[in-house]
Amino acid sequence: MSSADNALAGCVASLQNCSRLLDSSISILDSGVHDFPRISKVLQTTRHYELVSEPTIFKAQQALADEIGPEVERLLNRVEQYLAKLESREKTLIYKADLQDGRIVNRVLRPKPYASEVGDVEDKLKKAERLKVLQNKRERLEHTIERLALQTAHKERQLRMSTIYNIRS
Repeated sequence: MSSADNALAGCVASLQNCSRLLDSSISILDSGVHDFPRISKVLQTTRHYELVSEPTIFKAQQALADEIGPEVERLLNRVEQYLAKLESREKTLIYKADLQDGRIVNRVLRPKPYASEVGDVEDKLKKAERLKVLQNKRERLEHTIERLALQTAHKERQLRMSTIYNIRS
């Protein structure tokens, strides 16, 4: 039985060799996949942005324009009305300032009959004071007109910018 023993010994040796090779393969595979859950999470792709076609974007822009268009028109009408009011107020203030200038000039130039010299001097001082007060008032009114004009220009600029932004968006 020695030939059978030799054959069996060869088989056992071959089986042990295969077992060692299998253990080595398992340890290599284990070292390669022991980190598999972490690697699968790292390699998992997440879609952060949705790609949208150009016609869809144009449809959305048109829908937005249709939605906000009437509101923009309403706001533009309100701004035009407000500007008309401001222009009217400006003209009224200018007219009042001119009227006050005319009154001041008429009062200063028109002498009072039967006034004594002392009363005349006091009257002229009062008129001069009144003239100074009215001139200051006129300057304040002019400053107010300038400020209102600047505010109007600023609001027009803001409206144009928002309209341009809305059209581009």
